[in-house]
Amino acid sequence: MKTLVFGAGNLLLSDEGFGVHFIQYLQNHYVFTEDVELYDGGTLGIMVTHLLEEADRVYLVDVVDTKGEPGDVFRFEKEEFLLGKLPIKMSPHQIGIQEVLTLSDLRGRTPDTVTLFGVIPASYEAGVELSPILATLLPKLADTVVQELRAAGHEITDIP
Repeated sequence: MKTLVFGAGNLLLSDEGFGVHFIQYLQNHYVFTEDVELYDGGTLGIMVTHLLEEADRVYLVDVVDTKGEPGDVFRFEKEEFLLGKLPIKMSPHQIGIQEVLTLSDLRGRTPDTVTLFGVIPASYEAGVELSPILATLLPKLADTVVQELRAAGHEITDIP
């Protein structure tokens, strides 16, 4: 089973880059076998359709615009994407990811499982570092995803 962990975002706008920082955190703290692909999707959107379609399971990590407090984390599954039931607006590259999933579904190539972890940002100010509140979320969210991957049978090694 191939799993894709896809981090989206713009590294130049502080918390907007959370998904990309998440991928970098995983790369710096864990070693994954070939059946797990970590991908820094930046703001590519529809340009990465093939990556999503080649995976059996996809984890998307991005910031979301919804009610709540900075640092709140929301989890949504594939059905919520495809049925248009997301009570949120994803970050500026929203059109890419949601349209990619819909397009893939129409073509019969949607991954079996798609999970979005959406985080409410504290700042969109210009800058390449996360706000302190989102920086503290990286280890916790990484642990959640790594534990799910391990439970699914993927071998992952912690980097000391």
